[in-house]
Amino acid sequence: MHGLISRGLTVATAESLTAGLLAATLAEVPGASGTLQGGIIAYQNHVKTSLLDVDADLLARHGAVHPEVARQMAEGARRATGAEVGLATTGVAGPEPHQGRPVGTVYVGLAGLGGPAGQARGGGAEAVLLRLDGGREAIRRATVLRTLQEVLDRWV
Repeated sequence: MHGLISRGLTVATAESLTAGLLAATLAEVPGASGTLQGGIIAYQNHVKTSLLDVDADLLARHGAVHPEVARQMAEGARRATGAEVGLATTGVAGPEPHQGRPVGTVYVGLAGLGGPAGQARGGGAEAVLLRLDGGREAIRRATVLRTLQEVLDRWV
C-alpha cells in the first residue's frame, strides 16, 4: 500500500470471498485515505451484477468462482469508484466445495495500470488463479496476502 500511496495511485476493491477483509487491510496503512477509494462487498450474485456490472449470463453458466467473474468484478470496482486500480476476490473458502470447485480455489481480479513498476500498458484486467490450503479463515487471509503481493508485483 505504501507503494501505491507514494505513486499517487488510487485503488478500489470488489470482494466476495474476503467480504471486506482486503479493504480493511489496505485501510490499516497510514495514509490510505488518499489512495483507497472504497470497496464493494458482493457476496451474492445479484450484487455482483447490479453494483459491479458482472455479466449475469456468465454467472448463470459458470458460477461466481471463475476467472472472468474476478476480472469483471475488478473492472466494476474501478468503474464504480473512479479508481485507477481495481482488485477483486472470489473463491471457495470452505468448509465444503462450491459449484464443483474444490475448497481453496480462488481467483484474484486485477484491473488498471500494469507492467513493471506500474508502467501503463493500456489498462485492462486479468485474473490470477490461487490454489490455497487450510481452513476457511486461513484461505481468506492467504487470499488477502497474495492479492497484496500481486499489487506489489504489478504496481509498485
